[in-house]
Amino acid sequence: MNPPVRMCVRCCLITSDPVLVSEVHQSSGPGFNVYACPECAPHFPSVPDVFELLSPEGER
Repeated sequence: MNPPVRMCVRCCLITSDPVLVSEVHQSSGPGFNVYACPECAPHFPSVPDVFELLSPEGER
């Protein structure tokens, strides 16, 4: 199996160790994931957990 290879959204370098930094949702058609290299990933906020977003305020 080939390792995942993605382009970093911040520095545009190709990385074989991509980190998911964003999920783009679209109203028509499939969305897509946005990746960064390990060096640039800390510059992005963490991707929220969908279960945390759906939980009532009192349960956090």
